[in-house]
Amino acid sequence: MTNLNRVCIMGRLTKDMLLERLQNGTAKGSFTIASNSGEKRNGQWEEYASYFDVILWGKPAESLERYLKKGTLVAIDGRLRQDRWEKDGKKNSKVCIIADNISL
Repeated sequence: MTNLNRVCIMGRLTKDMLLERLQNGTAKGSFTIASNSGEKRNGQWEEYASYFDVILWGKPAESLERYLKKGTLVAIDGRLRQDRWEKDGKKNSKVCIIADNISL
């Protein structure tokens, strides 16, 4: 049985999308978004930004490259993926968003 793994988030790109080609020819676009939020602390609203890494695969990455520039507001529907690796004997992990749909 597959578990539910969906995320819907809106934010602005922190820099232009980086488009690269894998050895098999598949396009991979990667970028980071900043999503603003706020919470009440000590009776005052405080705003903060959270940063999320996003990966976009294939034709969508190719066709959206010219639009996914720093500061662009995007809404992303996708799923979370955790990558794990070991470097210099230290275990590392990172959670990123795999985009299925992007709205500008």
